[in-house]
Amino acid sequence: MDGFRALAVIEHGRAQLLSRNGHAFASFTELGKQIAAALPNARAVIDGEICSLDRRGKPQFKNLMFHRGNPPCFFAFDLLMCDGKDLRTERLLDRKQELRRLLARACAPLKYTEYIDGCGTALFQRVCELDLEGIVAKQKHSPYVTDREASTWFKIRNPHYSQWAGREKLFERDRHSEPVAGWHACAIACAELEHLNPLLFAAR
Repeated sequence: MDGFRALAVIEHGRAQLLSRNGHAFASFTELGKQIAAALPNARAVIDGEICSLDRRGKPQFKNLMFHRGNPPCFFAFDLLMCDGKDLRTERLLDRKQELRRLLARACAPLKYTEYIDGCGTALFQRVCELDLEGIVAKQKHSPYVTDREASTWFKIRNPHYSQWAGREKLFERDRHSEPVAGWHACAIACAELEHLNPLLFAAR
């Protein structure tokens, strides 16, 4: 999915979307309200991507950037914590199973991100044919890792992706301003929820 990586932090009927450096996405407040409405009784931290899809279901990054086209949606692909249980040390397959269960009755704009076990080469070739951004390869038995250097996730980009032109330059300043390398906003989000509810991580 080509969009903004984000954490959806859901608690007490509210949802906040955080960027990779822990800042709230102020421009996606309405999306946060819709996520909270889709999961009214959940306490969870979900890792995912904010995207804007065209009428063919293809992500359009500029539409997302400039708030045009279809309303944004949230593709959920990992679950860090749910209903008081910290899942970050669990296997990826187990976290995906819990995520599927959590989203079973959820509706738009929340979308569960399916995965394909194996067949990576064929999948990547098809992604390139469809002019999509790329694929992410993950070790299915791995825990959730926040340190970029120790990550078991590998993003394989389509070198001919038509929407990639000029993107590196556009976000170069923001990348260098990040306080730490890697995806550390999850630690911020989970620590904040733990502070609000001391029993949140008691059940393992």
